[in-house]
Amino acid sequence: MTDLAYAESLIADTPDYPEPGVLFRDISPLLADPGALRDVCAAMIEPFRGTFDIVGGIEARGFLLAGYIAATEGVGMLPIRKAGKLPTPAAAVTYELEYGTATIEAPGILKPDARVLLVDDVLATGGTIAAAREIIAQLGATTVGSAVILELEGLGGRAHAGEVHTVFTA
Repeated sequence: MTDLAYAESLIADTPDYPEPGVLFRDISPLLADPGALRDVCAAMIEPFRGTFDIVGGIEARGFLLAGYIAATEGVGMLPIRKAGKLPTPAAAVTYELEYGTATIEAPGILKPDARVLLVDDVLATGGTIAAAREIIAQLGATTVGSAVILELEGLGGRAHAGEVHTVFTA
């Protein structure tokens, strides 16, 4: 089994969570394995290596990935948070979910010429990544790309999020 195949085997399926009929893909076992975490993060950033100077991590699991990637690549990390979690948000975007709306915010810590790589765990409907791209633009920076561990292909996320580099698909 290749290193990435092993990492993919660690993604656990939890049926009927958070509601009946939903199959939740849990990356927690992958995060707990240092080799799998290293290999997946390396695969996530491979197409973007050398093109970014800050990693935007989308709350909450994207924080974990962004922190690791930022530390290993020697760049900064931008937290993109759910509304109401930052004392002084500089940008906010409200977007549609399958079951309502949500708002995400970011602090005003980006330099105008910042090159941001957005990371998250899963691409589902694409609304969160699209909103995060909009936040980066509001802050005057450039999104160089987006990367996720897992894309749920049947949900059509690319139609909203645009081009996203994925390590695995389901």
